Amino acid sequence: MMDERFATGNSLLHKRDPKVKVIVAAAYITVAAISNSFAVVSLALALAFLLLLLSRLDLRQVGKRLLAANTFTLFLWLTLPLTYGGEELTRLGAFSLSVEGIRLAALISLKTNCIVLSLITLLGTSRIASLGHALEGLHVSRRLCFMLLFSYRYIFVIYQEYQKLKRAAGMRCFVPATNIHTYRTYGYLFGMTLVRSWNRATRVHQAMLLRGFNGRLIPLEQRTVASNDIVFLVIGLAITATVASIPFFYR
Repeated sequence: MMDERFATGNSLLHKRDPKVKVIVAAAYITVAAISNSFAVVSLALALAFLLLLLSRLDLRQVGKRLLAANTFTLFLWLTLPLTYGGEELTRLGAFSLSVEGIRLAALISLKTNCIVLSLITLLGTSRIASLGHALEGLHVSRRLCFMLLFSYRYIFVIYQEYQKLKRAAGMRCFVPATNIHTYRTYGYLFGMTLVRSWNRATRVHQAMLLRGFNGRLIPLEQRTVASNDIVFLVIGLAITATVASIPFFYR
């Protein structure tokens, strides 16, 4: 099962309705993702850190996730300044560092941290099941909501089925190597994993029908949008609009 350690808490963000948080997160992340202004992205990142303080999450766990995300941006810092082209800043032997490449790598790094922090603080403070029902409440395609909820529930179950088959092959003295027998064995493993996942999906669907499933997933906890949620939505969208409008005021 996926880790939901950020979903438990009693902070301001934990108490907000998931539908409201999905709307604010979608608007905020869109502004941060499409902006090419350092002022906009830097301010968005600063506000994301403010959300982190409001959420009162474990900073060590958040730091681990930021470290994992920044591992990918490290490759951008190693390649973009050397390959992007543009105005030359300095030379390192046969390579030249470009100003535009450094600027682009820095902008992507700021965006990455802003988006990851926003996802953790706004969406990570709700359970996956609550987010799935929130998306359905926002009239997102019901099939997409089902895919989200069932993927969350069963992707690790399928992985466990694969591990069982792999252990069974190991008990029969299977040792991976670079030969036809290994390729054939892995083909059988993946094929049987698909067969078992199909059989499990069929049994799950039959069990749901026996329990009166009619195409809708009824949430165990019925939530209504309270006045505090409306205030949070208005403030969140107002801040997002203000951040997005910065380039128009400072041209």
